[in-house]
This record gives sequence, structure tokens and C-alpha cells, in this order.
Amino acid sequence: MPSLPFTPVVTAVRTRYRAAIAGLCALLCATTFTACQQLPAPGPRTQSTTLTSAQASATPLGQAIDTARAAHPDLSGIDPLTQPLQAFASRVDLVRTAQRTLDVQYYIWRDDLTGTLLLEELREAADRGVRVRLLLDDNGIPSSLDNTLAALDAHPNIEVRLFNPFVTRNPKFIGFLTDFSRLNRRMHNKSLTADGVATILGGRNIGDEYFGATDGVVFADLDVLAIGPAASDVAHDFDRYWSSASSWPVKDILPAAPANQLDALDRAARAVRDNPAARAYIDSLEAKTDVRRLLDGTLDFEWAPTRLVSDDPAKALGKAPQASLILSQLKDILGEPQRELDLISPYFVPAEDGTRYFAELAQRGVTVRVLTNSLEATDVVPVHGGYARRRKALLESGVELWELRRAAGVNPAKEQAPGMFGSSGSSLHAKTFAVDAQRVFVGSLNFDPRSANLNTELGLVIESPKLASQIESAFSTRIPQLAYEVKLAPNGSLYWIRRNGDSTIRYDAEPNSRWSTRLAVWFFSILPIEWLL
Repeated sequence: MPSLPFTPVVTAVRTRYRAAIAGLCALLCATTFTACQQLPAPGPRTQSTTLTSAQASATPLGQAIDTARAAHPDLSGIDPLTQPLQAFASRVDLVRTAQRTLDVQYYIWRDDLTGTLLLEELREAADRGVRVRLLLDDNGIPSSLDNTLAALDAHPNIEVRLFNPFVTRNPKFIGFLTDFSRLNRRMHNKSLTADGVATILGGRNIGDEYFGATDGVVFADLDVLAIGPAASDVAHDFDRYWSSASSWPVKDILPAAPANQLDALDRAARAVRDNPAARAYIDSLEAKTDVRRLLDGTLDFEWAPTRLVSDDPAKALGKAPQASLILSQLKDILGEPQRELDLISPYFVPAEDGTRYFAELAQRGVTVRVLTNSLEATDVVPVHGGYARRRKALLESGVELWELRRAAGVNPAKEQAPGMFGSSGSSLHAKTFAVDAQRVFVGSLNFDPRSANLNTELGLVIESPKLASQIESAFSTRIPQLAYEVKLAPNGSLYWIRRNGDSTIRYDAEPNSRWSTRLAVWFFSILPIEWLL
């Protein structure tokens, strides 16, 4: 298996691709910056690690998990979190349940309703004696959070570190113009682990669009709540990132916060809770979550062997051995698909090597099916351009391509019908794939060159025919009703089929798109920027 880069003018550039877009601008910019700001000399860092198994078992959460695992001692308990509200409420309850430690690692953390509420929950956990370690990629946080993060770091039970930080805080993009090779590499991992024994990981960042708390774009996404060996593996992997050379104590990067900054966080959280527009969403958090079901012994886990796959954090410095990268690990764990590969990725840019690999699978008789965003649903037009240039070759080889439609009238306050890849949101963000209806991957990995070569990623391979079959079934049932099928006409042109019950509609151009957006897709598809996407 080769090293795969599995991997709209821009209407809403995702934070994930800010580095790529800023880098492209830097390459084209005629302005010369003569004074490049440098990171300060590394100072002393406190040493800390996850709890031992004995320490973890002494907590109420550890005791509940030990009881749940009694009949499955060598397996991980997996609970898919497909619904956005459920996924946020479970995070809140996991933070509230922790008694000893919270290890929190994210790429994006918004300064919005859900971001404010979860930061306040972390502070309240620290107030009751929980040790909180918060590791955030510096590209994914707004400068408006700098004072809050500095104030949290001053709390005796909280330490905040920034991964691959920017020296210039506002505007950050200047850093790309002066230090592009370093800042183009980001930490895309996402996990929240309580007391070293229960973790939530997957595709969701922290922001309203990931949890259905917005009237704008709502992402269809997927996380899992995991206990057992999977949670222990994530906890130890967090230690590895926490102590890596790219993780900088926030006090080395940010100035000290104003003395009353934590009071400002309290006021912001109260304002969110008192906002009538947010009242229904916040009230819904009081519903019984899967974390509470775990504590009272009523949560029905899928018990399965798991393997954690995670990039060496040295990848962020361009120094990780090839064997330590996530795609090499997936190759060793998954092997070659024999019957079927079902892949769901919001940003699918297979590039030349990936296109060849998928084509060879299809030509060997393996069913290869891909679900990604349609042009109307994508939030990054340049990425769609990288995908579009490979569509014809993929279809010619027998690969099935499905493109999620943008859902109209999605009500973020209402849960959608569950599915393995998440709710029927207006844009796909889940990252998962299944091999031979036996094994399934859930994590942060997109099938694009950025995930393969530049960003660090994290995920679980789960040996579960039950979960893998749900993805297989989705391609036969739900996906044809939610997505356009891309087809190849006899003359070599592409067309799109939309199904509505038993009826179909044919589109001979990208559905529900303007000619100017299609022109932008074409323009980006011919630029030599695939490696950035």
C-alpha cells in the first residue's frame, strides 16, 4: 500500500486550511518581511503524566468502568456519539464527573457558546481540585481567547500549552509570511480524557457548528466515547504530545492576564446561560447523557479489540520517521482490503498516489465507495478543486463517488435520525472508514495530503463487524437519499444523480452551484497546491 495522501474564490475558509491559504498568499506576496519574529528560548516545563491504573480505579468513574469491564477485561467499550447535542452534553458530563484529572487536546476551540461553556466547566473542575491539562493547536484558537487562556493557566490546578505557537498574536497570519515551513504543520488531534479511564475522540472540534448550537452550518460528525484499553492508550498518547518539543507553556507565549480575567469568563458563561436565544440549547443539556448511563451501569457498549493510531508529534517538526506516521500504522493494522472499502471524509484529495491506489483496488474487484462533500456543502472551495481534478480517473476505474447534499432547514435544536457518520447536517465533517465490513476507523484523519504529510492525527481502529456494517449499510440505504451520486457519461463528462424516494433528478453541472464558484474550482484544480490541501 503506497503512502496515501488520503487526503469554495473561498466563501468560508475553514481554520484547518488557514495555513494552506495563508501560505499560498505568502508565496504570491510581493512584500518582504525583513524581521522574522522567533520563538523564545524554551524555559523549564513542569512534568506530569496520566494516572496509574490503581489511581484511576479509585475514582467513581474508574469504579463504574471497572464494573462495566468485568465481563470484557481485554476489550474496549465503544459508544458512538453521532448526534451533535449528545456529543457536547457528554463532554460536559465527562468534565463534571472527573475527580482527579482532565486531559484535553483540540485543534479548534471557538470563543462562542459551546467554547465558553466548556472552558467554564474546566475551570469549575479545577476549582474542586481536578488537575486540568489543556493542549490547543495555536492555529485553531482566536486571539480573543489569549487573555482567558493566560488566566486559566494562572489557576493552580490548570496548565495550558499551545502547540506550534505563533509569536505574533494579532493578526496571526503574519506568522505564515515569516515562518511558513513551521507554522504550516498543525496538531489536528481531538480528545478529552477524564481520570485516565474514559475518553471522547473523533472528528469534532469545540465550536457551535460542531454541536448544533448555530443557525448556520451544522456539521455531520462522529465521535466515540471509549473506555478500557482505548482510553488508556489515548491518555498515554496525550502525555507524549504534552511533553513534545512543539507544546509550549502558554506563559512563555502570552503576557500575563489581567487580574480579573477569570471573572470575565464567569460573566461570559452567565451571559450565555441567560441568553434567551441559547436557553433551549442549554436546557437540553440536562437530558440524561451516555456518561450518566455509564455511571449508573445502563450504557450498552460495543465491546471490541481496538488499536490507537497516532502520529509521532515530531511530525510537526518534519522529523518523524515514516514508520511512526498514521498512514504507515494503518497499513500495518488494516492490511489490504479484500472485498470492500467504504470511506467517509469531508476533505477528500487523493492526489496521484491515492487515486492510483483506489483504482487498483477497484480493478481487483474490491468495492470502493467514497462519501465526501458536494460543492454546495463544502466549506473550502480549494479543497474541492483538489478533489475535482481526480474524479474522472476514479470513476473510470470503478470507484463509486457520493457527494453529500447541503441539507436545507436543519434545526440545530432537534436531534436528527442517528447514523454511523452522524446527523443529516448541512456539511459533512465525519472522518471514518470501514474495511471488509469487519474493521472501522474513527478519528481526526482526512484523506488528503495535509493529514498524510503535514498535520498530526489521532484515531481508533475498532475490530467490530457491527460498527463496520453500519457504514456498509449506510451506503445502501441513507447515503443514496442524502447525497448526489457522481456518474461518468459515455462522452467522458460528469453528471450527478439526486434521488428522492423512487424518483431521480439529473444535473449536468455541479448541483446548486454558480458558474463563478465552478470557475474557482477549476482554477484551484490546476494550481500546483495539492500538497497544501
